[in-house]
Amino acid sequence: MNSLSSSSGWQGGSGFTKLCKGLAVVIIGSSAVVQIIPSVIPYVALIPARTIPFAWNLITAGYIEQSIFQAVVSTIGLLFIGRVLEPIWGSKELLKFIFVVNFLTSVCVFATAIALYYITTKENYLYTPISGFQGVLIGFLVGIKQILPDQELSLLPSFKIQTKWLPSFLLLLCILLSFFIEESASYLPTFLFGAYMSWIYLRYLQRKPETSLRGDPSDEFSFSSFFPSAMRPVIDPVATLFDRMLRGRSQVTNDSSDGYTLGATSLPGSGPVEASRRRERGARALEERLAADGLVAVGEKEDDLSHKDAAENV
Repeated sequence: MNSLSSSSGWQGGSGFTKLCKGLAVVIIGSSAVVQIIPSVIPYVALIPARTIPFAWNLITAGYIEQSIFQAVVSTIGLLFIGRVLEPIWGSKELLKFIFVVNFLTSVCVFATAIALYYITTKENYLYTPISGFQGVLIGFLVGIKQILPDQELSLLPSFKIQTKWLPSFLLLLCILLSFFIEESASYLPTFLFGAYMSWIYLRYLQRKPETSLRGDPSDEFSFSSFFPSAMRPVIDPVATLFDRMLRGRSQVTNDSSDGYTLGATSLPGSGPVEASRRRERGARALEERLAADGLVAVGEKEDDLSHKDAAENV
């Protein structure tokens, strides 16, 4: 039971990656600058009325926190979740994920603010500075959901949750808080679009180096998997329509013998057995890192994976 934990690359809780530490310095440094010199906020935060011609705000806003508390939360989330994802995805892919999710989230938040202004004619939607790393943080949780959906985390002694429900739980919490705390409502679009854009990227765009294919067509990572089972009969028909549009000619069939298909031909390396093996490799790597933090029961999961390997070998 302890062998898996001791073999982890994170000894004594240390092991934050260079990329994550570098980005943490950027977040802390930029947040310190806006605290010391508040006049720079209009030039680095996303202010919809000034995004044109200050279009670079769509990029810079994601790495600026306007309060010390937010900077601390973002830094901790980046360091601890990033060190789980980077060894599995690689530094280049993690950096690409952060950049793409941050940029697309900012674009969606900008478009939403413009739409709300025309609907309500309230100018605060145009001139309120919007910034923060929250969109990428919830995107990290979507990545954890993809890699190991059934892992159980002990967040509190009396509260356990499977990783596949972490993004949905956080979004639900943000929605509820937005009804009671006005400041929380301003962050809700960032959380919503951060989760959705990260899912879009991982579902359709992320390239798998072992197969040279893009995305994750598994049912466990479908759009409806973010919702309770009772809601899926309503969500699935609409989600399937958009799935076909986004995937184009390359689409997923319900046949258990197929993975990705192009026309009527299955693409190599995309069958259910290979997909299961890729998921288990990622699961083992993730489990080692979570076990180092004492968040998972290693022995039980190790037995489950051993049983799966034995079944596949048979």
